[in-house]
Amino acid sequence: MSTRRGVKRLGVTAAEAAKKTSSIAHKPPLPIIDFGKLGTVAPGIPANPDSMPTADTVVLCWAESEWAALQHVFVSGAQPMPYSDAGHSSWPGWSRLTTPAVPAGVDGGYWGYYRLVTVGQKRVLLFKSNVHLDETNGQANLEQLVALFGKTVKPGLILSTGTAGGARLKDPIGTVNVVAAGTLLGSGAPANWPTYSNAWVPAWQLVKSPNFVEQLMAIPTTKTDLQSLADAFNRKNGTSYRLSELDPDNLCNGAPVPAVNNLTPATSLLTATTFAVANTSGNFEQFACVEMDDAIIGEACKKAGIAFGFVRNVSDPVQNAALPTTDQGRWGGSVYQAYGFYTSYAGALVAWGILVEP
Repeated sequence: MSTRRGVKRLGVTAAEAAKKTSSIAHKPPLPIIDFGKLGTVAPGIPANPDSMPTADTVVLCWAESEWAALQHVFVSGAQPMPYSDAGHSSWPGWSRLTTPAVPAGVDGGYWGYYRLVTVGQKRVLLFKSNVHLDETNGQANLEQLVALFGKTVKPGLILSTGTAGGARLKDPIGTVNVVAAGTLLGSGAPANWPTYSNAWVPAWQLVKSPNFVEQLMAIPTTKTDLQSLADAFNRKNGTSYRLSELDPDNLCNGAPVPAVNNLTPATSLLTATTFAVANTSGNFEQFACVEMDDAIIGEACKKAGIAFGFVRNVSDPVQNAALPTTDQGRWGGSVYQAYGFYTSYAGALVAWGILVEP
């Protein structure tokens, strides 16, 4: 599943995991974005207002690597972004949201950071959320955040973006899946799990164009780097897995061009409130991916009458079902820490491509 939170549930924070995992050697920067070649202009960057403004759309992200990618695509795409920026905990021009009163359980004691940009004629509020479903009072707090957007920002659309665990057996690292529904993992058969869907359909003309595809970046996986991750994994966990056991279907090797799939309206993603891993048994293959927030966002948006969509990138593909579940999650965390910065770029660019169309 999305190891942005999954690493934490295994008893180690994402930052600690990054320090304990061997660094990959091949770390190219995120590329300059040629908006002119895409027949448009770069997003506008007005002065950020002192309080959360009204906007047509809210675009949410969650982890720092996702935030860096959102910053690059929507704010600073005229310059390459180095790999070292993946862990930034602040960006110039963003404002911390501390009001209204922040409820117990919210990470850091503040709602998150916001940044107003313009995309074409649309006002878009970028938001890095500190509210997470897997924390104390997580569901209530996430519902309250969506209600706050509805009352203050008054958006017509909320898009949740970011990393996720792969669920489909054919999705290698870097795949971007776009859906308009979220299913909340429950007990019993999947048919009994609640699903929250809506009629939102993404604009897709630009995203499928050859010029847009040229702006995507191949996830820079190499056999040497993946082997170094496997070696570090074995040292840390006292295991002796071969890389072929950790990555049996070679899905940790990115495609030359990340696949971008419009899975609306038929497919839902899966939201888990506890640790869950999709694996090669096909246990969750009917879903677009596995993550930890979006079904609740969908539920809250339906209550508020706000359209919603989810633009999720596969930062850690399906795991080997033959391995212990804990090791499946830990390996996913290693892959996410190494490559989530790159997979998040593809997701952020797709979100922009959807929004820039009239």
